[in-house]
Amino acid sequence: MSSNQASLNLNQAKFALPTNDDLEQQQQQATTTLEIESDEDTFDYSKRSQWLRAAVLGANDGLVSTASIMMGVGAVKHDIKAMILSGFAGLVAGACSMAIGEFVSVYSQLDIEVAQRKREKERGQRRVRDPEEDTNEEKESLPNPLQAAAASALAFSVGAMVPLLAASFIREYKVRLGVIVAAVTFALVVFGWLGAVLGKAPVLRSALRVLFGGWMAMAITFGLTKLIGSSAL
Repeated sequence: MSSNQASLNLNQAKFALPTNDDLEQQQQQATTTLEIESDEDTFDYSKRSQWLRAAVLGANDGLVSTASIMMGVGAVKHDIKAMILSGFAGLVAGACSMAIGEFVSVYSQLDIEVAQRKREKERGQRRVRDPEEDTNEEKESLPNPLQAAAASALAFSVGAMVPLLAASFIREYKVRLGVIVAAVTFALVVFGWLGAVLGKAPVLRSALRVLFGGWMAMAITFGLTKLIGSSAL
């Protein structure tokens, strides 16, 4: 008798149907898993564009512009002091220009977004929520002009330091030019690779585009300055 009861209990345990609570719990777990996977798949990498543009592209601008200035001066003057001073002047002027330009640009974007949100509130298109929570989220999502300007100036300065440091300790003229070109080439590849990785873009294409662009800027500046310097002007 006990053997039959044990067999019956075992069969009931094997073929017991899940309850409604079990089904709801499984559905919630499946829904949560799908939401997490969907969030990972649909992550918008364009949200990184603000600080990415101010950092990586700012460093690339500082690198190319300062190196081009130093190459241009080096085309007509072999003195190391002239190259270093011209590069430093390019660093300061470029950092200030980038910071001011970024501040004005982001501030204009801020004004546009604030005006747009005011219009949406007036039309009643926004959901009714806790005013304090809504205000905090709005402030966090709005662009920050000062932060963008500081990041742009700092990134430009970091990029500009590469050719300056490369040329600071080389007395021989031809060797100095070669070291500048080599250091700038390496930095261009790194910046191109970093921008592609952070932006989820093709790495090789991005790195080559940045590299050839920097080479062209330095070559054009060197050639035109050499041409003008050797003429009667």
